[in-house]
Amino acid sequence: MLTVNGLTAGYGGSQVLHGVSLHVAAGETVVVLGPNGHGKTTLLRAISGLLRPTAGTVELDGVNLTHLPTEAIVAAGVVHIPQGDLPFPEMTVLENLLVGAYRPEAWAERHERLERVFALFPRLAERRKQLARSLSGGERRMLALGRGLMSKARVLMIDEPSLGLAPLVIEQVYNTIHEIKRSGLSILLVDENADHVAGLADRMYLLEAGTLVREGPAEELLRDQALLAAYLG
Repeated sequence: MLTVNGLTAGYGGSQVLHGVSLHVAAGETVVVLGPNGHGKTTLLRAISGLLRPTAGTVELDGVNLTHLPTEAIVAAGVVHIPQGDLPFPEMTVLENLLVGAYRPEAWAERHERLERVFALFPRLAERRKQLARSLSGGERRMLALGRGLMSKARVLMIDEPSLGLAPLVIEQVYNTIHEIKRSGLSILLVDENADHVAGLADRMYLLEAGTLVREGPAEELLRDQALLAAYLG
C-alpha cells in the first residue's frame, strides 16, 4: 500500500536520511526502531510532506505523493500523528476530535467515527467538554491518536507514542494501538524501545544514522537481543 523508495531528506543542507526504502502492506503494522536523533521523526515528516525530500519517492497504491502538498497527502489517506501530540489547548476534546474530520469524506462519517474513538478511549468520552490544556500527558496522547482516527486514514503514521509517559500509561496507549491494528488499519510506527512493540509489529526495520540497517519479521528481530543491544543500547 505505502511504498518509500530511496528517500533522502534533511535540514538546512545537512542530510539526515540516506536513501531509505520501506513498504507497508494493507492491514500491516510496520515498526521502525532506532536510537534518538537517528532520523525516525525526519522519515515520517518526509513521507507526510512536512519536510520535502531531496531525492526518492513516496507512493500510495502506485500513486506518487512525493511532491504533493501535505493536505493532498492527508486527503489520499496518509495521516501523521506527530511526536508531542500538539492538541489545540483552548479547544475542547470534542472540538479537537472534530478538527481531525475536516475533510468532507471524513466529516460525513464524523458521528460514527466519534463513537469508535470514544469506544477506544472512554476517558476522552468522559472529558469531551474539557479544554485540551487540562488533560494529562497520557490523555493528550490518546486525543492525538483519536484525532488521527477521525480523519478516515488508510495509513496511520505514529511518532513515538511512548515518549515522556509513565509505564502504566504507555501500556494503555499501546493496548489501544493494538485495537487499532485489529480494525485492519495499516500502521507505520516509530519508536526507540523494542519492548513496547512485541506482539504489535508484523515487520520491523532498524534505522541507524539515517540508514536502514536491518529488516525482517518482527518476531525474528525481537529475538535477536544482541542485535537490538548493538543498535538500541
